[in-house]
Amino acid sequence: MDAIKEAVRQKYGEAALQARSGAQAGCGCGTACGPDPITSGLYDDTQVADVPAEAMLASLGCGNPTALAELKAGEVVLDLGSGGGIDVLLSARRVGPAGKAYGLDMTDEMLALARENQAKSGLTNVEFLEGEIEHIPLPDHSVDVIISNCAINLSGDKDRVIGEAFRVLKPGGRFAVSDVVVRGDDVPAELRRSAELWVGCIAGALEESTYRSKLSRAGFEAIDVEPSRIYRAADVKQFLHKARLSDDGMLAQVDGRIMTAFIRATKPVANTKTCCGPACCS
Repeated sequence: MDAIKEAVRQKYGEAALQARSGAQAGCGCGTACGPDPITSGLYDDTQVADVPAEAMLASLGCGNPTALAELKAGEVVLDLGSGGGIDVLLSARRVGPAGKAYGLDMTDEMLALARENQAKSGLTNVEFLEGEIEHIPLPDHSVDVIISNCAINLSGDKDRVIGEAFRVLKPGGRFAVSDVVVRGDDVPAELRRSAELWVGCIAGALEESTYRSKLSRAGFEAIDVEPSRIYRAADVKQFLHKARLSDDGMLAQVDGRIMTAFIRATKPVANTKTCCGPACCS
């Protein structure tokens, strides 16, 4: 999985440089410059009115977790795979001066861009951390809400990501992420092996019941997977074409089987369940 990690790092680094130059980022979940079926139309004008333009240009998510996470004043929020910082900045405004919003990213170029966007925003209750989402550099029980926008599917060790999220959440803390999820039977093996499609947020996507099981094994409860966008063959054809997998048979197999979902879960107030994830047992 080191090759996947380096491919993700390279693609998102390129995306940050594109956004910095004033161009719409076209890597990651979007494979072509400009709007695409996964990343387009996620934020309304009132949400982004006070967000630096470069943060929007670097936005490569598949949802809008800040609109659905029910953030409250004074809470501590952590965004896994924070990119150019748009969801961190939006969260910081929601939690207010008494709260704090952290962003965690492994890509130097994205971190530099995010910190520039923070300076432009004037927000002081924000901190961007360098690191991997499999190894969160925060103490146990230090976060009220975990958000993420189409980043967990990029990890090759999702059990560790989920276990780490459970570790840093306070009792009663909330896991509220947008991610790409597979519906029903798993996608074809050729698709799973494609580094191009892994970077494009498709090959690494978990099947819905598997996602639920991993959250449950980590110790989460009140798990819910709510579809927000379901992609037809025409929507994913550009991704498969770039990976040279866009034949009619493959398109038929993935038609309507890939979706963006909002995934919610809660860490129990009294932790009576032993986490089985590697991050908890290491």
